[in-house]
Amino acid sequence: MENQPSTEKKKKSMLRPIILGIVLIAGVIFGYKKITFMLSHETTDNAQVETQITPVLPRVSGYVKRIAVNDYDSVKTGQLLVELDDDELQSQLRQMEADYQAAEADIANAKAALNNAVVSLKGNKGSIDLNEVKVKQAQEDYNRNQNLFNDQAITRKQLNDSRYALEQTNQQFSNSQIDLSTAQTRIAILQTTIKKSTALLASKKAAIEQQQLKISYTKIYAPQPGKLGKRNVTEGQFVQAGAPLFSIVNDSSYWIVANFKETQIKKFHEGMPVDIELDAYPNVKIGGNIQSLSEATGAKFSLLPPDNASGNFVKVTQRVPIKIGFDNLNEYRNILRAGLSADITVSIK
Repeated sequence: MENQPSTEKKKKSMLRPIILGIVLIAGVIFGYKKITFMLSHETTDNAQVETQITPVLPRVSGYVKRIAVNDYDSVKTGQLLVELDDDELQSQLRQMEADYQAAEADIANAKAALNNAVVSLKGNKGSIDLNEVKVKQAQEDYNRNQNLFNDQAITRKQLNDSRYALEQTNQQFSNSQIDLSTAQTRIAILQTTIKKSTALLASKKAAIEQQQLKISYTKIYAPQPGKLGKRNVTEGQFVQAGAPLFSIVNDSSYWIVANFKETQIKKFHEGMPVDIELDAYPNVKIGGNIQSLSEATGAKFSLLPPDNASGNFVKVTQRVPIKIGFDNLNEYRNILRAGLSADITVSIK
């Protein structure tokens, strides 16, 4: 009976080093695995899921007449999203079309006047030819009468009558030449007027087409497929051109941008496999690969990049954005959301 306490003491004294030995061995194994992992892998938790987010912007200002979608709806390319009130634009279009028709009528009148002027020009040329014959005849009559008067075969009155007739035909010939010159000038003016009116008509037509384009802009369609975000507009609200109404998140294409330290990317190259773990789904293991490495650090893309050329310089480890694609995107599409945080592990063996 006296030996029992000593036996229990011996057992306790032997159990303690065994436990310490097991803990030590476990610690060594864990530390070895940890160190081995750190030497053969690069990791970062500075990573997010990204996708294309397209803002929906009106190209004309106006009052919202109808909204055809709700928050977070799925949409297809070309689907009607918002319709703006186009009554005022339609009224302006009708006025422009009326002005266009009036301009067409002006051109038609100018062309008719030009045709009349051309016909008058032909008549003036005929009158010149006729008056030229009359002048020639009157000149011959005067010359003949002059000879007869010299021979005292006719009276002076008869000679004067032939001279007056010659002067009259000469004046008629001169007047017909002036009429011809006036007709030619009028034709040139009418031709210029037609050219000017044609250019004005083209300008009015372009204005009508522009107005029709503005009217088409009152119907806003989805530029890409995806899911809508929260609406920033209600029916009856006045919106300015270029003001965002909502955004469309492309739910068919996702990738990850991981910001690794510059000291980690030495062995990185395109096509390297990576392991992805989303914070939202920590038990889901996702495979991926490096698609591209940025040509600049993240600081260079900031609104106010740091300037180390002045003041006290403090060296800061920079981060380089790495684009990572999913190996099997369709399998995980339902759980992916733009902006989700992720842990990235890259094997550099």
